Parts: sequence; structure tokens; C-alpha cells
Amino acid sequence: MGQMSTEDLPAPRSLAEALRARDDASLAALLRRRPDLITPVPTDLTQLATRAGTRASVVRALERLDRFALQTAEALAVAGDPASYDELLGLMAGDAADEAVVAALPAAVAALREQALVWGADDRLRLVRTARELLAPSPQHPSPTGLGPSVQEATAGMSPGRIQEIVSAAGLPSTHDSVSAVAALTALFTDRKKMKRLLGQAPADSLDVLDRLVWGPPYGQVTPDPAPRLRWLLDRGLLLPTAPGTVVLPREVALHLRAGRAHRTPEPVPPAVEPAVVHRPQVVDGTAAGQAYTALATVEELLKEWDEGGPAVLRAGGLSVRDLKRTAVALDVSEPVAAFWVELAYAAGLLASDGEADERYAATPAYDEWRERPAAERWARLAEAWLVATRTSGLVGGRDAKERTLSTLGPGLDRSAAPEVRHRVLTLLAALPEGGAPDAEAVLARLRWERPLRGAQSEDDLRTRLARWTLTEAELLGVTGRGALSAHGRALLGVAVARRTAEEPKGPGDKLPVHHRPSAPPEHLSPPEQAVATAAAARLLTPLLPEPLDHVLLQADLTAVAPGPLHRPLADMLGVLADVESKGGATVYRFTPASVRRALDAGRSASDLHAFLAAHSRTPVPQPLAYLIDDVARRHGHLRVGAASAYVRCDDETLLNEILADKRAAALRLRRLAPTVVAAQADPATLLDGLRAMGFAPAAESAEGDVLISRAHAHRTPPRTAPEPVPEGPPVPDATLLAAAIRAIRAGDLASTTPRKPTDATQLAPGELPRTSSAETLATMQAAVLTGEALWIGYVNAEGTASQRVIAPVRVEGGFVTAYDHTADEVRTYPLHRITGVAELADD
Repeated sequence: MGQMSTEDLPAPRSLAEALRARDDASLAALLRRRPDLITPVPTDLTQLATRAGTRASVVRALERLDRFALQTAEALAVAGDPASYDELLGLMAGDAADEAVVAALPAAVAALREQALVWGADDRLRLVRTARELLAPSPQHPSPTGLGPSVQEATAGMSPGRIQEIVSAAGLPSTHDSVSAVAALTALFTDRKKMKRLLGQAPADSLDVLDRLVWGPPYGQVTPDPAPRLRWLLDRGLLLPTAPGTVVLPREVALHLRAGRAHRTPEPVPPAVEPAVVHRPQVVDGTAAGQAYTALATVEELLKEWDEGGPAVLRAGGLSVRDLKRTAVALDVSEPVAAFWVELAYAAGLLASDGEADERYAATPAYDEWRERPAAERWARLAEAWLVATRTSGLVGGRDAKERTLSTLGPGLDRSAAPEVRHRVLTLLAALPEGGAPDAEAVLARLRWERPLRGAQSEDDLRTRLARWTLTEAELLGVTGRGALSAHGRALLGVAVARRTAEEPKGPGDKLPVHHRPSAPPEHLSPPEQAVATAAAARLLTPLLPEPLDHVLLQADLTAVAPGPLHRPLADMLGVLADVESKGGATVYRFTPASVRRALDAGRSASDLHAFLAAHSRTPVPQPLAYLIDDVARRHGHLRVGAASAYVRCDDETLLNEILADKRAAALRLRRLAPTVVAAQADPATLLDGLRAMGFAPAAESAEGDVLISRAHAHRTPPRTAPEPVPEGPPVPDATLLAAAIRAIRAGDLASTTPRKPTDATQLAPGELPRTSSAETLATMQAAVLTGEALWIGYVNAEGTASQRVIAPVRVEGGFVTAYDHTADEVRTYPLHRITGVAELADD
């Protein structure tokens, strides 16, 4: 059952020695799994071991263990120190020797070793001290195993006389001292046969007490005069007092009652994630593509709604609740979904605050560029931004640590675990057969097994909520369809879709085509790799999206039906000329007097509108629509509004009389100045709105008397970059950084541990560097150039920072030494006057 061969190596006496015995590949695996250990790069392996044992680093490492590896670490925390592999196996598999546990335990121990949480050979396994302190039981922090302290720990403060009484009551001979008495009691509790005889004498109600404590918590309360069932247990040490009124079930007794197991339910195998239903991949891809198109339309509608300047930015940042509700109504979605679309546009760099004094949200210049891209590329940009974003819209409406409400686009929404959870959820979906949609609870159960300390124990923990939001958001965005990962969703993760070619089933009796189970996606994609994956996703999505149309169907009820997406110029013009009545597979536009007047205000003439409709309609222009345009055009501009405060000018005196007689005009405070001119004590914009509300069609005019063309002004922010995701701890180092770090650590370790050649008949201790004079330094350097020997030097740089290095001098001239620096793995030049000491490395 050994994990590594140690026959040729002496047993390590510390974690530093265990790390020193590792090869470079093993050190690289450690630093990859625990990147915080090389931030900054340690000077040697002793410092690396020290850093690996700090509380913050150990907590971070424990949080990334799966459930079985964590259970293994918990078992080591209550085992002896050191513990043998067989002792650990007994704690994990129990007397029954669970086959699944036996098979999985070597890998769990190897994982703990790889992360430097466990070191030592199989006969002397040691859990690092910090991890033992974090996982070992105590009254303040009960063990996750539910085990209490050992007999030796529980009797530490007990009087010798009381210990001897317990030994006698348990049927053991008296001893001369407490140490041997505790040892005898421990031996009794760990002897299966003797414990079986002892418990066979126990009253039934006493055994009931043990049953309630056996799986934890192991502590209970007693009165000063315990009941007989408790007294029987206390007399024999099966319960031991730990404080006044508190007793504990000793660890050895609990393990006997548990048949040797540290955990009630070891979980060596992760919960399976299987498809609850399998759809045809073509159906999944089509559904996801339809939702992807809806996602694009929704984001465009959102930014069109904010085109002339969006909602104001709150003083503390973000959108107000009222503005979020208005946005939800405009998009015809719920408020949480509206928050998702707003945050997605922000993450993609399409939306930001304008930074002006009266700060408002608006589209960025990148939005205009984005709109001109093909639809699939626009979707890919949104999907990629969502995949890596740390801002989490699901938190909107909740409270932060200071009980402040979290708002959309406001501070406090970043959760560094979000990208990892999204990637992991999609990875689980990618591991299913194509078209397979799992049950959400199966996915959540798997995530809880994989990160039991990061979430995972309740429905309200962050990782569980992030996973639920991921499943919902992936469907909204079109990464999944009907709960299954789409082909373009797989490509986004870097998975090549492997699909057998087979004809579609033609009838209910035909079998569905068989699909390969795709390979799992890589854990991390570099930016260039992600760019390639995103481009591949766009290519797969392109043929699934509908082609833009250049026509609509005009109907006699003053509506136009767009049977699919429209080319942008057509959609933009139609959006001015008509109001959207309904959306879906086909968009229905309705023409109204107000919408036609809007087009006329934008500078279009009646003839322009007739020509536009005739050119883009597959049906003849209905007579009612033609009459509507002509009627609004006849009245458009008949009234002229200018600035006095404001005035109304009209050649038709009768029309002005009608306005003055209308009670609804009272608020405008109109006064006739001439037969064709009426003044108002309202500004021109208010006067225009008031007259239009009364059913008239006024037009604004300039100071020169010309009609003003009203065009929407697209408000844009200055150039903005998308928000940077908040990293979760140090980034995983790449191969180049790992190789350089390991070379530096090895060189520093060599310098600190290799014995030096004697100087002045004095043997230097490892790690001790003598100070040398300038003459001695120069002579040693010149000799090393001739012999090719490596030297250990002390060096102080221009900033005054001291370091130790291993160098191989190549040339000495002009007060400088040029040498190959083993620590930095490069050739460097050092001023001799900055070298504080030099020593030759002793031969092996």
C-alpha cells in the first residue's frame, strides 16, 4: 500500500527535508496547486516549507481539497503523530475494510503529499502542524469527525487518585503512577475483545447514552449528582469530565463503537452527474442559438433605451431600485434578469458611467463598434465576458457586511470564486454525452463534494448560489439549450465537439444517433487559447442564427410584421416610424400618429416615408397606412413653436382660436399677441409636449423661422475599458515562471545548505558566509575563473537589499565580475565592491 519508495532515502526529519528530496516535477506540481507559495519566490526550500505551514496558506490549501482528501486529512488529525498508513487505513475503512475506501485512499494520500499537507514515508505519515491544529478536536472547535480528545488528553488534569479509581472500576489492576494507569486504560479501550466484554456488562440505558454521543458532538452535560446510567459510564472512564458539568466520550471508546471508522460515511467516490434527459444535439443547438439571438436583441434594446443617456449614477455608485424596475419593464423581464443583462453589458465594456458632473450611465464607444460586428461574434464577446466576470448580478438586492443594499452596477458585487464555479459547472455539463441535460441537484452535489470547505454544506452558501445562477444565466445567454451544453458552448470551453454523422430519425421507431462523450475541457485557458476557443464558438454559432431580412409584411390594421431579424438600417428606420407592439419569433410594429410624427420630426417627408415602405414591404402599402402618413404630414408643422419664453405661430386664426378655447391649454398660460401669434409662459419643449397631448402636431422652429429637425442624440461615454475581474488569490504560474522559480529556490538552497571549504582552518557551518576583504574577494574570483569552480557570494544591490547567490565566474576585469548566476539562471555582471563575502563550495 506504499505511496512512494523511500528505501534509498533517509527518513525526512522535517517538511523542508521532505521537499528537498523531491524532484523538480514534484516541486512544480506543488507550486502549481499552491501558487501563493511563490509570491514572492522563496530564497530556499526551508523558507518554502515555512511558508507552506503558515495558517493562511494551509487554510487556502484545505479549502481546495475534495471531500475524500479532506476526510483523509481529518483522520490524520486524530491519528497518532506520526501515523502509519495501516493506521490511517483503519480509520478510513473501518474493521469492514470498505473496498472503495481501500482503492481511493492511495490517491488521497498522494494528493495531500503533493500539496505538502502530509509528508513522510508510509510508516511515518505526518500532517503539517497547522493543519492538525485546524482539524484536531477541542471543546471550542469540535472535530469534523465528531471525535473527542484521547484518554490521555482528557485525563491530563485529573487527580492520580481518581485515575486509579477508574482503572479499578474498569477491572484493571492498580498501577504505581498515573502515566501507566492512563496507558492501561487506553490499551483496554483499544482492545476489541476486552471492550466488547466491558460493554456487555453495561446497562441498556447507559449504552443509549453512548449511542447519542458516538458520532458527535462527543460532549454532554451532567448534574453534580449524575443518574445511575451516567455514573456507571463515569466510574469506568467511558465518559470523562472535561469541565464542571461537562463530560466527553474519549476518542478510543468512540472508535470502538464506530468499528474503527473516523467518519460515519466516507465518500471516496464523487457523486455522479448523469443526464436526466438526453435531447437531440440539433435541438439543443437550435434552442441555444435562438436564445443567443434573444440575448443580442435584449442587450441592444437595453442600450438603445439608454442611447440618449441612461439612469443617473447613485452617490454610492450603481443603479437605483426605481431605475432597475424601469429597465425591467422596458425589457419586459423580471428585475433579477434585468440586472443580469445590465451587468453583462458592463462586463463586456459596452456600458459605463460618463464621468460628467451629472453622472449618468451610457453606452461606450465600443458599443458602436460591437453593433457592426456579425451576430455570432457579438454573442461570443458577451459569452466570453460572462465566463470570466467576477461581478455577480445574483447578489443584487442583498446586503453587504455593513448591511448596505447591493445595487446593480454598484460596488460589492465582485466574487472571485464566480469564474471558477462557472467553468466547473460548464465542465460537468461538457463531460456528459452531447444533448445530455443533468438534474441541477446532481450538479450541486458534485460541487459540494469537490469543495466541502468552500461552500457546500447548505443551500445558502455562496458556491451553491453561484452554481444555480450559472445554470440560469447559461440558458439565458444561449450557452446551453434545454439544460444541455450546446456545441458552441463546448467550443467556448476549448472542447472539440466529436459527433458521429448520422441521419436524423425519420419516425418514432428510428433510433437516435449515438454521440461520443467529449473530452473534458482544460482547467485553464490562456488568453490566446481563449481567443481561439471564442472564435471557434462563433464559427459554430454562425450557421444557426437567422439571416437578417430586408423586408417586412405591412398589414391593413396599421401593423408591420418582421418575420425575422432585420438588417440594421431597416430596423433603425422602422424603430423611428413605428412602435414595437410584440416580440418573439416575429416582431410586430404598430404605426400611430405619434410614431409617424416622430419620423417627420426626424427630417423625413411624407414622400420619403411612402417610398421607404414601398421599397421594404413584400405586400402593397395598405390604404389606411398611406392615409395616416398623409394626414399627419398635412398637419405637421402647421403650428410653429419658437422662443419668446415660447410662442405659437399659425396662419390659420381659427386653429389658434380653438387652442385658446381649449381648457387643457390653461396650464400653458397662453396669450394672443396678434391674429396669427400666441405667446406662452412655458418653455418651447413644454409647449410642444402640451400641444401634442391636446392632439395637435406642432413643429419647432429656429430663430430664423426654419423648422427644426429633431433627431435623437446618441450619448456616449469617453473611451472605457471593461472592468477587470478580481482574482481569487495569486494566479497559477505558467511553465516558464515555475521553471525559473524552482531554479532560484534550488540555487538558494544549495547556497544555504552546502558545506563551505575551510577558511583559516575553520570549517564553515551550512548557511554561514564569511565576510572577506576586497583583496580576498578578487583573488578568490580570479582563481575560480581559472578552475571553473562555483562560488557562494553575499551581494548588496544599489537599493541596499542583501542577497546570497551561487555564481560561476567567467571574467574579472575593471572592478567587475561577469558570472553565470545559478540563482537567476542567467549571466550577470556584479561590481566587486558590492560583494560582501565569498566562499568556495565544498566538493560532494
